[in-house]
Amino acid sequence: MNKTILAAAVAGLLALTATAGAQTFPDRPITMIIPFAAGGPTDVLGRIMAQRMGEILKQTVLVENVGGAGGMTGSRRAADAKPDGYTILLGTVGTHAQGQTLYKKPLYNSVTDFTPVALVAEVPIVLTVNKDLPVKDFKEFVAYAKANAGKMTYGSAGAGSATHLGCVVLDTVMGTKITHVPYKGTGPAMQDLHSGQIQYLCEIVTTAKPQIDGGTVKALAIMTTTRSPVLPNLPTEAEQGLDVQAYTWNAIFMPKGAPADIVKKINAAALEAMHSPAVRDRLQGLGASIVADDRATPDYLGTFVKSEIEKWAAPIKASGVTID
Repeated sequence: MNKTILAAAVAGLLALTATAGAQTFPDRPITMIIPFAAGGPTDVLGRIMAQRMGEILKQTVLVENVGGAGGMTGSRRAADAKPDGYTILLGTVGTHAQGQTLYKKPLYNSVTDFTPVALVAEVPIVLTVNKDLPVKDFKEFVAYAKANAGKMTYGSAGAGSATHLGCVVLDTVMGTKITHVPYKGTGPAMQDLHSGQIQYLCEIVTTAKPQIDGGTVKALAIMTTTRSPVLPNLPTEAEQGLDVQAYTWNAIFMPKGAPADIVKKINAAALEAMHSPAVRDRLQGLGASIVADDRATPDYLGTFVKSEIEKWAAPIKASGVTID
C-alpha cells in the first residue's frame, strides 16, 4: 500500500509540474530550426513566422539554419531535441514526405519521430532558367533539354528536397537524364543559376519571384495545376503541353513526446501569426497560400503528412531515383 501511495504521489507531483511548466511556457527563447541554408524560401517564410510568433509568445524565437541532406540533417537535430517546446522545426514536403521514399535509409521516420503542430502554407514551384539560355518558353526548353541533356545541369536545395523532386519529376516526364547538382539551400543554387554554373532550377516561387521580377533569371512555367496569383501571366506546364506537378508546403513540428499543452500554445501562436495582416500580406506577396484554420491543427497535420508520403511514393519510385 505504501508503494501505491508513493507512486500516486509521484504521479500527482509530475502532473502538477507539467501543468506549471505549461503555464509558464515559454520563459526563455525558443529555437526554430530551419533545415536549409539562409536566404532560401523556407528560410524566408520561417523568419517571417518566427518574428511574429516571438511577439505573440513574448519570447524571442531564434532561427537556426541547419542545411544538408535535403533538409534531413536539420530535421534530425530537431527530432533529437528535448521535447519541451523550446525547439521547433519548420518542415517541408521534402523533409517530411518525399524524403521518406527517396532515401534508402532516411535519418528519421517523419510520422513517428515528430509531434505535428501546425500546417502553415502551401507554395508552388516555378521552373526558372539562366537568362542566357536560348529558349523563350517552356516548349522550347523541353526541346532544348532533349537535344542537350548531356551538357545540362540543374540545381536544388539538396538531394531529396522539394526543389530536387520537382526537377526529378520534370526530368522523368521529359524523358531526359540531366545531371543534378545539390546545394545546401536554394540561395546558393540561385547564385550559380545567375552565373550560368547550372542551367535551371525548379525553385519555390517565394524566392524565385524577386529574381524573376529583377530580370536575373527567366521564368518558363508554374509547376502546379493553376497559375500563381503573384505571377498571373506565367502559364502552367500543363497549359504548355506537359502535366508536371511540383510544390512545397511548410509546417511546424516538435520532437515526439511534446506535451499537449505546449503543443497547443505553439499552435495558437502560429495560428495568430498566420492571421496577422502583416504576415498574411508578406506571405501572399511571396506567392504562399496560407492554409485555412481547419487545416492548421495538429491532428490534420499528422494525417496530412501520412497522405503526402503515400502521394509522392509513386512518382519517386517511377523515376528510379534513390539516394543512399
